[in-house]
Amino acid sequence: MTTTIVRPAPTVAHTKRALLARHQIVAPSLKVADGAAASVFGAARLRGPIARDVIAQVTGLSIATVNRQVTALLEAGVLRERADLAVSGAIGRPRVPVEVNHEPYLTLGIHIGARAVSIVATDLFGRTLDVVETPTPRGPQGVALAALAESARRYLSRWHRRRPLWVGVAAGGVVDSTAGSLDHPRLGWSNAPVGPVLAETLGLPVSLASHVDAMAGAELLLGVRRPPSHASTSLYVYARETVGYALSIGGRVHSPASGPGTIAALPAHSELLGGTGQLESTVSDEAVLTAARKARIIPAEGPASTMQALLRAARQPHSQAQGLLAERARVLGEAVALLRDMLNPDDLVVGGQAFTEYPEGMSLVEAAYAQRSVMPPRQIRLTAFGNRVQEAGAGVVSLGGLYAEPIGAMRRASRKDATA
Repeated sequence: MTTTIVRPAPTVAHTKRALLARHQIVAPSLKVADGAAASVFGAARLRGPIARDVIAQVTGLSIATVNRQVTALLEAGVLRERADLAVSGAIGRPRVPVEVNHEPYLTLGIHIGARAVSIVATDLFGRTLDVVETPTPRGPQGVALAALAESARRYLSRWHRRRPLWVGVAAGGVVDSTAGSLDHPRLGWSNAPVGPVLAETLGLPVSLASHVDAMAGAELLLGVRRPPSHASTSLYVYARETVGYALSIGGRVHSPASGPGTIAALPAHSELLGGTGQLESTVSDEAVLTAARKARIIPAEGPASTMQALLRAARQPHSQAQGLLAERARVLGEAVALLRDMLNPDDLVVGGQAFTEYPEGMSLVEAAYAQRSVMPPRQIRLTAFGNRVQEAGAGVVSLGGLYAEPIGAMRRASRKDATA
């Protein structure tokens, strides 16, 4: 007689644990790392080619520690020696400069927007090698995720001479970085397993971050700035189709476990722009376009009914188009002032196409900000990445693990289908 063993159906929790065990889902590292290997790699990235004794000077590490870390980083493949640049007459390897070995590698960044997805190839310096933009996949969640992963796979297949190391995803909505899942109401996604699907398709570690946190991380790690002090704070305010903010404290983007806060419902009033009395519904691209269509500045529909068409009209110049964009700048400036007065950061950065696509409006943003703020004057700094801020954010999510733990990250990247 044959005995049949009936196994219980897997629970949701069991299935989730199995997914995490099979795939390399890694929480993003949006911080200035201070480990020995990270410090040495950072010195080479920012100052290379650089000699070991100079690395010791700029990092404060002992020369023995620097030598050990350089040897390990050379073995991992992320640094290379430049014997051709050695000081003439110098004796011994410590005087042979090292630099980042960037040419064999790339990382893949993916920015998931409400309307478009940007897929970005980035080198180890954080420089964009290439970017493509496609419409955000629609339809059932599973179908959309499969289409996204397939687009990324086809894109990577084009890179024959560079080895991909990591995938970084930046997206709106509510992100669970530990599980690699995403709730995105505008796309109809709920607990979408973005990380596991990409990891299974691409066979690479995947990190997932809120897109505004990612953009703040790009300013922190890739922006041309002095390293922040352990006590400094920076406020990043974003506006385009959505609005958001992120706060960096002591060289680390503050990412609450429950997800980022929202400024979409901050009070904002504009008779010209309309809206519901809340910030996002007043200053978003769609709100501005709706007002422009209502005023017949641009057609109600068709290829000429876009933000680019409105911007062209403002530069003709078209007084009504300029008036709408000036009003948006005013509302944004007052919102930035409100946030600055609440949080009083040491550094204040704004980014997103609501600021960068119409630089003529920045003086109006600054004027409204100065008039509304009750705190002592503090300068607004425009993002270092201009209209490329979304791709920079996705890129830094793909690089954060390498910058924080370069040796461990290279080991993880070498394990196909390894346990996270």
